[in-house]
Amino acid sequence: MNMFAILVPSMLVYAAPLILTSIGGVFSERSGVVNVGLEGIMVIGAFTGIVFNLEMAENLGKATPWIALLMAGIAGLAFSLIHAVATVNFRADHVVSGTVLNLMAPALAVFLTKVFYGKGQTDNIRHAFGKFNFPVLADLPVIGDIFFKNTSLAGYLTVAFAFVAWYILYKTRFGLRLRSVGEHPQAADTLGINVYLMKYLGIMISGFLGGMGGALYAQSVSVNFAVTTILGPGFIALAAMIFGRWNPIGAMLSSLFFGLSQSLAVIGGQISFLSKVPTVYLQMAPYLLTIIVLAAFFGKAVGPKAGGVNYIKSK
Repeated sequence: MNMFAILVPSMLVYAAPLILTSIGGVFSERSGVVNVGLEGIMVIGAFTGIVFNLEMAENLGKATPWIALLMAGIAGLAFSLIHAVATVNFRADHVVSGTVLNLMAPALAVFLTKVFYGKGQTDNIRHAFGKFNFPVLADLPVIGDIFFKNTSLAGYLTVAFAFVAWYILYKTRFGLRLRSVGEHPQAADTLGINVYLMKYLGIMISGFLGGMGGALYAQSVSVNFAVTTILGPGFIALAAMIFGRWNPIGAMLSSLFFGLSQSLAVIGGQISFLSKVPTVYLQMAPYLLTIIVLAAFFGKAVGPKAGGVNYIKSK
């Protein structure tokens, strides 16, 4: 029981940013736009979240990390518009455009960090996402210690958000229109759906959630910003989206799996059967699992039929 009490909260901490970012990727790809730039969007979100936290902590107090999430989401949305303009308006290759985001974001963020703080990384934030005890539930025997004591409130909120995202995508008019654009944009256009607008909205939602994911990671794991703050989570979120078959709930479950593998690199020494495993192997595990999942499931997983295909209205 003690092992699970350590493992579950740690898993939620690492999975929460992946859940937000992978669900963002679902919305983008369901609109027909492949978004491999999730890593770059997370970098911008992490930078914005940490800078806002450092500058506004004295005025906002304990609410600072939550408001920083919103600011990071807006920054991620703005940054994702580069991808939207390139793929929707200029009909650029989606993978190339996303790769540009991944290359641009770290350089831009580190440059701005040096401009603002005169060094390559920021100071540590004072208000981060800490541990949370659920009232009443934390006092329950056994399950209280595992699931509701010293746990991540943000982790539970992102899990709940996955179900909200599923409802939006599959049970609302907006979700139906978004999915129709990703499956057959010509048919959607003939029904009066603005294909370009829906693609923009899908990318913008992806940018907003990816930015929040980056800020959540930075404010709960690294507690500062440096060039190595976001180094792989965006690609893991992309794998979680594919492993989850472009479904918000599937992406959430996949993110929990990858979050577990990431947390083992940190808490492995506290678990008896992993204590003798060299740390370097545990640190390799998330990225190795990402490669295995993509190799094993990418060919079998069938995404939106019009995914990655530029739509030309006249044709």
